[in-house]
Formats: sequence, structure tokens, C-alpha cells
Amino acid sequence: MYETEVIRLKEDIELKNPILIVGLPGVGHVGKLVAEHLIEELESEKIIEIYSPHFPPQVIVNDDNTIRLVNNEIHLCKLEDRDILILVGDHQSSSTDGHYELCGIYLDIAESMQVNQIYTLGGFPTGQLNYKDEVICAVNNSSMVDELKESGVVFKKGEPGGGIVGASGLILGLSHFRNIDAACLMGKTSGYIVDPKSSQSLLKILSALFNFEVDLGPLEERAKEMEKIVAKLMEKEQQKVMQEDDLTYIG
Repeated sequence: MYETEVIRLKEDIELKNPILIVGLPGVGHVGKLVAEHLIEELESEKIIEIYSPHFPPQVIVNDDNTIRLVNNEIHLCKLEDRDILILVGDHQSSSTDGHYELCGIYLDIAESMQVNQIYTLGGFPTGQLNYKDEVICAVNNSSMVDELKESGVVFKKGEPGGGIVGASGLILGLSHFRNIDAACLMGKTSGYIVDPKSSQSLLKILSALFNFEVDLGPLEERAKEMEKIVAKLMEKEQQKVMQEDDLTYIG
């Protein structure tokens, strides 16, 4: 029987005031887009690969038609005053048990590297195609609230009302028992499409929190393409409403 395997590509890493940013696939791929963009924009090095039977039974086909097994990875970005570990990957777990096992493994790694704060990234689905530049947040320690507010995060009483599902929420809860402060940053998104605009909102918050700059140009280009798609969807939705109104009138 296969078990989750953690492959450390580099040993004896010296870290300075490390934090962990988690950007796994989720609603609108908001967190995943942010994590991938940070890895591309900041000088980064892949230090860990994670393979698990809790991921879907799938391989990824590369451009040269070779394959690789789906996995999650941790990359290291070294800044002037701190180091950032970024967890990114192909999938979250496909089962509840797998979520707990994998999140436990992620936290084991964080503890071994003396991570003092964790920031999970995700999308908050609104069900509306109209974009709103707003990032809401939940924390496992109220001492984080003031700094996050100063960086532009919005706290709304009891939101998100349905809780936070998946790794973004579970890591928040489990890290509390490890005495690691953690926050989940959620960009507002329709929930229907990949949303680079919402990812831009999250990047602005992270830039303010940790005092780094990244080029938002590539995400801006992707956002413009998605805006065209959204405009077409909204037009179709409006046409459908008008047709329904006409049928109601005839009836």
C-alpha cells in the first residue's frame, strides 16, 4: 500500500524568521494563482516534493510528452528580513481522512522549519460575476487582527458564515494546537471561473504585510482576458432574464 511521501530536495536549510504561505487549488484558483506568481516573481528554490495516494490517480503530461505524477511542492523565497516558504501544488486531498493526514504533514514540515506564522490563501465565493476588490479574513489568534487590518484586510462578523472548507481552513484549526499563529486570506470571487483579479487583491495584501514588490503585469493580462469572458457571461445572463420576462408577460 502506498503512503504519503515527503522528498526533501535540500537538507540543512538555514531560515530567517520564516513564514508559510499556502496556495493550493480551490475556489477560483485564487490562492494557487497567487502562490505560483510569487514563486515566479521572487527568487525561489523548490526544496520539498510531496506525493500522496490521497491525490487523484493522475499524471500530468509535459510539453515534451513526458509525464510527472501529481504532487504538491514547497518552494523557498529568501527576502531581506525573512524567508517565505510557499506550499503550492496540483491538488488537495480527495478524501476527508486525506485532508487531515496531509495537513498534519504540512504542519510537521512547518514545525521542523520553525515557522512562526502561516497564511492560507483562498477565494470567497459570492455567486456574483461583478468583481469586488475586497479580502476578508479569519484567524486562529486575535493578536493578528490589528496588523492585518492595517494591511487592508476586512473582518466581517461571522464571515464566512459557512466556515472555511479544505486545507485553507483545516490548517488554520490544526495549527492552533501547534501554537502557530495562522490566518486565512480570502479574495472575493464569483466562484464560477479562474479569477486572477481576486488574486491581485490578495497579492496587494501580502505585499503590504511583508514589504515586497512583485510585477502584477502577468496577472493583469490574465484578468483582462477573464473580464472578456465575464462580460459575455453577463450578457447571456441578461438575455436569459429578458426572455423569461417576455414569457411571463405573455402568460
